[in-house]
Amino acid sequence: MKRHTQGFTLIEIAIVLVIIGLLLGGVLKGQELITGARVRNLISQQDGVKAAFFGFQDRYRALPGDYASADTNINCTPVCAKGNGNGRIETGATGTVTHEETLVWTHLTAAGFMNGSYTFADTAATDATTPKNPYSSFLDLEYDNIYGTGTVPSKHNLKTGTQVPVEIVAEVDRKIDDGLPYNGGFQFSPYTSGSATAPSPTGAQGCIAAGTPQTWDIKTGSTNCGAASLF
Repeated sequence: MKRHTQGFTLIEIAIVLVIIGLLLGGVLKGQELITGARVRNLISQQDGVKAAFFGFQDRYRALPGDYASADTNINCTPVCAKGNGNGRIETGATGTVTHEETLVWTHLTAAGFMNGSYTFADTAATDATTPKNPYSSFLDLEYDNIYGTGTVPSKHNLKTGTQVPVEIVAEVDRKIDDGLPYNGGFQFSPYTSGSATAPSPTGAQGCIAAGTPQTWDIKTGSTNCGAASLF
């Protein structure tokens, strides 16, 4: 007596494939939503700081961190430290303080242009003195040339901080600039401060891909990149 093995019908196979497709689609869509939220978060943080910077400049006719009359015109407890007033937010500034890039956050929050409260200490960035990006790396706002290829003119710029996945920083660049790490108003930066490890433009960190023009290295997928918005 022969036994007949009954397999799946075409309809049953089709149903299973549809279910698998829906599950995969849901996973991919969920990842897309998470990535989009992280991109918007980073853009929002950059926009908020830039708006605060220009608002402070308009009100006081000076730069936060560099403001030489902050001790009399900004309400801090204790009295606000002041910069040297040379028109540049500098690390190693000569004058009342040497870390104007840290003082900038106290000036912005004490003047009401940013939420939060930062207690100035004339040192490099710490949790008490400097805000962080969504990846727990310190922001930096100062006058330097630590962006792009590193052979560029010094400018005031706002660095995202490091530890940002390359696909996130690349998407931010595409949304607000030209999508190229060495061009435009949003460029790659190897800057690091405190808790983060400096990314490398073309080394093991894999933030920048070879080619002409050079692009963000999405293929390598580094989780430790950063960029700077130029003012």
